[in-house]
Amino acid sequence: MKTRRLGRDGPEISAMGYGAMSFSDFYGATSEAESHAILDHCRSVGLTHLDTANIYGMGRSEEVIGSYLARHPEAKREFVIATKASIARDDAGNRVFRNDRKHLEAELDKSLQRMGVDHVALFYVHRRDPDVPIEEVTEGLAEIVKTGKAGGFGFSEIAPSSLRRAAKVAHVAAVQSEYSLSTRSPELGLVQTCAELGTALVAFSPVGRSLLTDRPLSLEAVQKLDFLRGNPRFMSPNYEANVRAAEAFCALAAEMGVSAAGLANGWLLAQGEHVIPIPGTRSAAHLNDCLQGAALALSSEDLARIEAVLPVGWAHGDRYSESQWIGPERYC
Repeated sequence: MKTRRLGRDGPEISAMGYGAMSFSDFYGATSEAESHAILDHCRSVGLTHLDTANIYGMGRSEEVIGSYLARHPEAKREFVIATKASIARDDAGNRVFRNDRKHLEAELDKSLQRMGVDHVALFYVHRRDPDVPIEEVTEGLAEIVKTGKAGGFGFSEIAPSSLRRAAKVAHVAAVQSEYSLSTRSPELGLVQTCAELGTALVAFSPVGRSLLTDRPLSLEAVQKLDFLRGNPRFMSPNYEANVRAAEAFCALAAEMGVSAAGLANGWLLAQGEHVIPIPGTRSAAHLNDCLQGAALALSSEDLARIEAVLPVGWAHGDRYSESQWIGPERYC
């Protein structure tokens, strides 16, 4: 597989990574054996970057990675792992965001223990605490990197202006954001700022939570998933309108001899050498569909055809509900 760099000074990784939220039950029930099979498949196809978080399944995703690495210790040299922290609960059980170094480092220590490793390549602040200046957070992250527990640090779902502020303190290796043909907001500054600063843009949900695939989740399946059934894009009548709108994209992908998921990921890779999609799936077959994108070399004509069938703003409904928007920084 082609490779890209995880930030200006970071390690070389596969051009596409794997989003290990799927190792929890977020998108449907799974098992350790099924997740281990995905990791086996990642190794067989040369996919080296794994993205997880302490909150995925309340540690389950990291534990699955840890049990795999315990059985296959040689894989510790192959996988380049990123994890995240900051989403927590207060004494009353309310969700809060903790950005202080003490909390972040303590959570990183727990993540390392769950995975059975002594460091990760990248450690993200999962959500910003708006009451703590990002400069102060960045100073704490830079100190954590000095301990050797993380090779670099990043932020998830922050605005371009926040990235610029943080970068004045220390180099930010990566910013993670939802980015796909159905979510184009990063193009209003984040894609450009990351490129300017040598920061990788790690794109999660690259196939629009199934909308940009040949087999989107059925409305019946959506109703069984807590996150999606309350998501505006998956609620009627938006859901039906989105599936209809994506049909022309699926037809174009078939005409080009590639899966819709492959074309969606290939489009992302064409948006800049610093863009790294991280599809997540419980199926090796679907992962293969996504990975078709890494072999594509899309021409300007190809990109224009894609834009013609899915123009900017085609998606019906916001990408998050009001409650889901708590945490990510809006900047447009």
